[in-house]
Amino acid sequence: MNNQISVNSRSYCLPLSPTIVVCIDGCEQEYINQAIQAGQMPFLKRLPLFGTVLAGDCVLPSFTNPNNLSIVTGVPPSIHGICGNFFFDQESGEDVLMNDAKYLRAPTILAELARAGQRVAVVTAKDKLRSLLGHQLDGIRFSAEKSDQLNLAENGIEGVLERVGMPLPSVYSAELTEFVFAAGLSLLTTERPDILYLSTTDYIQHKFAPGTPQANSFYAMMDRYFMRYHEEGAILAITADHGMNAKSNSTGEPNIVFLQTILDARFGSSVARVLLPITDPYVVHHGSLGSYATLYAPDPSRVRELADFLVGVEGVETVLTRAEACERLELPGDRIGDLVVISDRLTVLGTHAENHDLSGLTVPLRSHGGASEQRVPLIFNREVIDIDPRRRLRNFDVFDIALNHLKQ
Repeated sequence: MNNQISVNSRSYCLPLSPTIVVCIDGCEQEYINQAIQAGQMPFLKRLPLFGTVLAGDCVLPSFTNPNNLSIVTGVPPSIHGICGNFFFDQESGEDVLMNDAKYLRAPTILAELARAGQRVAVVTAKDKLRSLLGHQLDGIRFSAEKSDQLNLAENGIEGVLERVGMPLPSVYSAELTEFVFAAGLSLLTTERPDILYLSTTDYIQHKFAPGTPQANSFYAMMDRYFMRYHEEGAILAITADHGMNAKSNSTGEPNIVFLQTILDARFGSSVARVLLPITDPYVVHHGSLGSYATLYAPDPSRVRELADFLVGVEGVETVLTRAEACERLELPGDRIGDLVVISDRLTVLGTHAENHDLSGLTVPLRSHGGASEQRVPLIFNREVIDIDPRRRLRNFDVFDIALNHLKQ
């Protein structure tokens, strides 16, 4: 029997032990550092004695969907095609939500492992990722958000609420993530899948900075589950889809560059159209404000003029043409605009002020999307071996390391 599979030109050994890959949404590394320092993560504190603590880069834009899909395909968005939550379909003239698996251009490691006879389970916090992560997967696939609506045909499992023993959590809560981990523990101890992928939500990270009591308590909860997985004999691989930063000034007011307003005032309303790929159905905690935007220019002859202007806007860190963005950020050229705009660490990008409802922000804005949120953890409860120290590690290397480079 072949003990390897090949997915998107990368080879993966079949797991010898139950292997759990965790994507902690919005996990700026400082959250773990502060929680350990506060004595809230005793398992991760002692993990270096038997495991490995590394760091890697997520893909840009540093948003949830592009990075989760990179993690489960092992390749950048230029190959799998998911480069945000929305893109502008120039043929239809409409913004298109990319939650549908029809936009995925590459097979997932999860589906291919299942096809090779492995028992695979996927648990996500929000339902927006379920169809993408579970694409063509013959296995268990469900979200905490919709865990009261499961059936065998669509989800491969039912009765999860009763098994987990938790009420249906609010989509805007820490409990949504805890449900993911509790469901993962239930699956590990009963179904004993060969591969378990757990993807959380960044509601807490959007609201609370590293080291705050709320953040430390949240990470303490995760640490308890990590310890249980370890005690059950599972291989544990932890990474993140992106980091998180404060996007406010010293008085707590959001630092926002309203790109569409600025461009309309300078060039007129028909010269450029700004799209914010962070926009999704869950905008209460970020108001559709992130550090990455893409811009469409109907007249190609104006692109350079627009780029030169945007480079001089305070808060803008990087402006790339379509070709530059495809080369440097590994993005699919047909799903980004003529320009990609990335703001600095303390700034977010918007369209017009009236398009962003910030009434749900009860604390200073925290968000992501830019290069300043690119560094993320890569943590394993086994010793990592045979890795070239010169290799640039990415969060989408997590399956490669977990299946090919851990000491058994």
